Amino acid sequence: MQRGMASMVRSRTTASSFMTALKACAEKKDLYQLSKIHADIYNSGLLQRDPYLGSALVSMYAKCGALTKARKVVGEIAVRDVVILNALIAGYAQHGCGKEALACFQQMRSEGLSPNAVTYVSTLKACAITQNVDVGERIHDEIASQGLLEKHVVLGGALVDMYAKCGFLRKAQKVLDELPVRNVVSWSALIAGYAQHGCGKEALDCFQRMRSEGISPNAITYGCTLKACGIMQDVDMGDKIHDEIANLGLLEKHVVLGGALVDMYTKCGSLMKAQKVLDKLPVRNVVSWCTLVSGYAQHGCGKEALACFQRMRSEGLSPDVITYACILKACAITQDIDMGKRIHDEIARQGLLEKHVMLGGALIDMYAKCGVLVKAHKVLVELPVRDVVSWSALIAGYAQHDFGSEALACFHEMQSDGLSPNAVTYACALKACSITREVAMGDKIHYEIARQGLLEKHVVLHGALVDMYAKCGFLKKAQKVLNELPVRDAVSWNALIGGYAQHGCGKEALACFQWMQQEGTSPTAITFVCVLSSCSHSGLVDEGQTLFDIMTERYGILPEEESYTCMVDLFGRARHFDKAMRVIKMMPASIWPSVLSALLGACREWGNVELGRLAYERVIEGNDLC
Repeated sequence: MQRGMASMVRSRTTASSFMTALKACAEKKDLYQLSKIHADIYNSGLLQRDPYLGSALVSMYAKCGALTKARKVVGEIAVRDVVILNALIAGYAQHGCGKEALACFQQMRSEGLSPNAVTYVSTLKACAITQNVDVGERIHDEIASQGLLEKHVVLGGALVDMYAKCGFLRKAQKVLDELPVRNVVSWSALIAGYAQHGCGKEALDCFQRMRSEGISPNAITYGCTLKACGIMQDVDMGDKIHDEIANLGLLEKHVVLGGALVDMYTKCGSLMKAQKVLDKLPVRNVVSWCTLVSGYAQHGCGKEALACFQRMRSEGLSPDVITYACILKACAITQDIDMGKRIHDEIARQGLLEKHVMLGGALIDMYAKCGVLVKAHKVLVELPVRDVVSWSALIAGYAQHDFGSEALACFHEMQSDGLSPNAVTYACALKACSITREVAMGDKIHYEIARQGLLEKHVVLHGALVDMYAKCGFLKKAQKVLNELPVRDAVSWNALIGGYAQHGCGKEALACFQWMQQEGTSPTAITFVCVLSSCSHSGLVDEGQTLFDIMTERYGILPEEESYTCMVDLFGRARHFDKAMRVIKMMPASIWPSVLSALLGACREWGNVELGRLAYERVIEGNDLC
């Protein structure tokens, strides 16, 4: 009896020692030492006798990311219990291996073991990872039938998180509303779900409701709410949260909040505030720098994006794939082909094109926008994997530089590679059809777009279709397409008005302009250029004068070079030289050379020496100013 008691005491002492050693190895991520302790535990026979020691060993392997070894430990135990399998399920879920976690859950069931609250939490996380809402719903039913939600608050948050991550936001909201106790974890899970799926308003409403229940946000809540502010462009709410975070000293403790703040301000267009936040962060990482670089590039501030990139480099940080993609966009904006080539060399040297398809599209887009189309094509040909994005970038580049035939050749080659065009590809191909006047090809693309129901989903196709038919001279077809559009915006109206103007149909262009206004679509500067051009070519002097006046008076659009040119041309053609001279005197000096140089040639045709002399003097004066 005494000998048996002594053996038990020694066993417990040994198990306790092993536990301490296991924790130390896990903290250091020392897999070598962990494997040695594993061998000692196995040889001591404690693995079969002490389930807690077995589950601790599985957990420690999982924390070190050695999931294969964790699985091996489970296999070495003759009689497994819920605790040991829970450790393995949790390890898989923690490392994003949802499929494996669910397989372990099924194994537990097949061995006749009943899951507990800990099992359900990890398995719901696995359901969220794999988007397996069916298994999640079955677990929900089990939890409800056993009354576990009343006993284990953590299950409420796990259920809300699972439904939210699977995109079942109404179900997630319903679960939260019915919880006996709501805490910051369950509220944050729902706010995160709404923000993740672009539902900014709903996320902010939840944040306010949580607050009204007296629950204080944590760092995760703040991060998700800032994302919602970015979605809603609600910079005022973002400012308030920024103040709270700063007052609570959270920026020093949670690096992720710095990136969330920078992201929120950039998405709201407050780039100076975003820069200021980044400059004051106690720790700047690649994510926060990349967010600002991306923000600058997205808002067309290429020079600023490149400056941030250089600063990031000077702080010893290496760019990631997303940073490279954003910088290539900035190179395209600034037409900095030399920097673009250097980035290309870096990407190639690191072998990133083989691993990240998105960089291929970014490189092609950069070269194409810089007008280096031969290089853009060469990059595409050499890509290990070509996708619709990389093909579309090249097609867009050719179309942008008026190489319609080359754009359409790429369009056909892409399809022969077995890739289906997306809305962007179709829009670029339609532009190519308008350049080459290949209306038959445009008709085929129109048919495909209609067949796939893309007009209802992608507004960009509206203007592209109308523009293609109008530029090809099929004005009735262009008008018909516009009439049948689910939504008519300024771009599609401009395309039709521009088409009528191009073909000398001034009255039709004016009729479209009136119809556009009646529908409540506000004209843009481009609209006025199109309609003024049509008035010029059709000799509609009074109508043109009225339009020029209301452009500023009613719509607050200041005339630009094209508008002044149209008005001078309109009055000149009608031999209203005094009015043409008044417009010339109104023009800013910076645009005199380009507008008046064209006018000089027209003056010979009109035989107006005085207007010609004034034009000449203004050109000389403008050149002196420049």
